[in-house]
Order: sequence, then C-alpha cells, then structure tokens
Amino acid sequence: MDSALKRKNVLLGISGSIAAYKAAEIVRLLRKRGAAVYPIMTKAATHFVHPITFQALASQKVTLELFDKNKEMRHLSLPRLADLLLIAPASANVIGKMASGIADEILTTIVLATEAPVVIAPAMDHGMYKSPILQRNISKLKAFGYRFIGPEKGDLASGEVGMGRMTEPSEIVQYLEELIQSRDDFRGKTFLVTAGPTRERLDTVRFFSNYSSGKMGYALAEEGRWRGAKIILVSGPSSLTPPGGVEFYRVESAQEMYDTVMSKFPQVDGVLMAAAVSDYRPARRWQNKIKKESREKLVVELVQNPDILKELGEKKANKILVGFCAETKDLEKEARKKLITKGLDLVVANDVTLEGAGFEVDTNIVTLIDGQGKKEALSRRSKREVAQKVWDKVKQLTEVRKISREMA
Repeated sequence: MDSALKRKNVLLGISGSIAAYKAAEIVRLLRKRGAAVYPIMTKAATHFVHPITFQALASQKVTLELFDKNKEMRHLSLPRLADLLLIAPASANVIGKMASGIADEILTTIVLATEAPVVIAPAMDHGMYKSPILQRNISKLKAFGYRFIGPEKGDLASGEVGMGRMTEPSEIVQYLEELIQSRDDFRGKTFLVTAGPTRERLDTVRFFSNYSSGKMGYALAEEGRWRGAKIILVSGPSSLTPPGGVEFYRVESAQEMYDTVMSKFPQVDGVLMAAAVSDYRPARRWQNKIKKESREKLVVELVQNPDILKELGEKKANKILVGFCAETKDLEKEARKKLITKGLDLVVANDVTLEGAGFEVDTNIVTLIDGQGKKEALSRRSKREVAQKVWDKVKQLTEVRKISREMA
C-alpha cells in the first residue's frame, strides 16, 4: 500500500539545536515514503550540521537565505509548493518568532507565507521548555491551528534528564503520515457548524445575550474544513473572521439561527451545534429606546425560543448530531441528560466556572460523552485542539455507522 506521503512536497525547517542531526534521518525516512523534501536551514542550524548533508540526502538545494545571489524568491515559491511544513528541531527562538509574527529570516518568512499545515517538533533544554514565556508562545500557536509533536522526556545535551528532547524521527514521520491521511477524513461530506451567541432584542439599543465569543465554533469549522469537509458555518454576532473556504451565514436572534439551520439541514451529513443559543426572548419588543424617566420599575416577560437541538434530534435520521453542554454544576449529569433528551450522538460538556474553560478564552476543558455513554475527559488545551478531538470522534461515529449499514 502506498504511503500517504508519496508524491507530497514536504518543507523541512531546521533551526539551531543539537537535535539538528536527527533531521537527517527525517529526510531519509520521508524520501523512503516517496515524499520530496525541501530543506530550509536557519543560520544557527548550520553551526550544528553542514547544509551539504541535507542537500545530499534530499537531492534538493538547501534554502539558507531570504535573498540569494540568484534572486530566487523562494520565500514565495516554496510556500506555494508545500503540502506540509515540518520544523524539526524547533528551537525556543524560532517558536517565539512564529508566535510573534516575526519574519526576519527565511524559515519564519515561509511559515507566514504558507497555507500548508505546519507541524512543530520542539527541542531544547528542559529549563527553556518549562519557561512560562515559551509555554505561552506554544499555546498561542496551537490556538492558530499549528500542530505540535513532542517534546519528550529523556537525556538532554546538557547531560541532564528532563522534558525537551525532540521526538524520534520515526515517530515524527508516522505522525506526518497520519496527518496527511486526515485531510481526506470527510472528503465528500457536508457538515453544519453553529457558533457564537444569539441576541434577543428588547428595544432599539438593548438586548439579552450571553458571553459566547464564537471561538469554539469557529475552531470546529476551521478544523472540519481542513479535514476535507464542506462546512456551512452559521454564526451569531462575533468579532471573529470566518475561516476561509466555508459557506458562511451571519444571524442575530435564535429564531434567525433556527430558520437558517433548518433550511440547510437537509443538505448536510451532520451538525455540530456549538452556538450558545438564548433559551428565552422578550415577549415584547419596544420600537424605541426605553427611557428610565418614564418608569421606576420595568418588568420584562420572557418566552421560550425554539429548541433547535431537540428538533434536529427528532429529524436527524442517519445524520450525526453533536451538542455542547455548558454548565456551572452537575456537569456529567446534565450532559448525559442532554445526550438522551436531545437525541445526540455526542455531547461536549464543559464547566464554565473552571479557569481556562468556557466563554471568551482561547482554551477549553471538556468531557466528551458518546451515545453509548463512553466518556473521555480532556485536560485544558486550545480550542483548536479540542476541535481536533471532536472531529476525531465524529470520524469514529461515521465509520461505525457505515459498518452498521453494510452489515444490515
């Protein structure tokens, strides 16, 4: 069986670390799987391994400078060529530059210019790896969708043992293989993702809403699109920019979201309902601004909004339905209740009172519970990483459903 890396163009960025010698083995393994490898070295990397080594192994010119004597614009041509960009080893310096958007040499310039997936394999002393600044930079890059592999705990160049050792070349290449394969996970499938809050108008200047920023839903849309699905994103008010390549609809009220979701539902293979939809709306909408001088007390009657998720569960047939459950207490109990009453295949539950979870932040802490009651608790991680795990579960559900249909 052919490797998923066969005939793929892999850019290999090598930065200044003693682990640079391991990059030579990465080149060999990638070429063995049929990939074309284009080495890119920072100036610091050349102090550890001579460029001739990589040129001989890759049978490609090693890119060293942002501007070379032939005036080739490789910072533009290589990003367009790439199916994948791997940085191994990735030093703390290079990670910091990427996190800050600095492009002062060829490797970081290519990182900014490419639309290919970027995989980062850190390598450094354990003291540097534990630095709060570095950890913040890694979290920032993860939130943008950059993928990390490692580092591992082991023997370091300093002679000490600790976290910071680069993951072994064979494991890195296997990870790349699986990553490339995942680009086709949902090829030919269409999924609808909802995101953000809804706003329920009271008068011309006031509304009822919640703290949802849309970050979780937008991360789901971006990850689903990256893995080959056609994505229809229905979003309530949000300051976020919609991911490229998605079919996008902006709505405001719960009723508008209901109307849009129901109109698109027949077209899709599944729905990931990450929006925080208002349960209630004012029974009356004032046509003008309510003036406080006109009354000492204002009593507002609220009525229920349509239960979008419940109605989808009643209509879903063979479609995959994923719901989200944000709670402040009895998390698992409420999540399992929602799983059953809404007819879900998967519920993503989170306690919004926990630090680093819930609304407006870049991270989340969730528990995934599927229709069979199987539970998987995820520690705090970026919302893009949570999205990856959710789509992994959707893939499993899709495969199980396919097998069941074939056996019927």
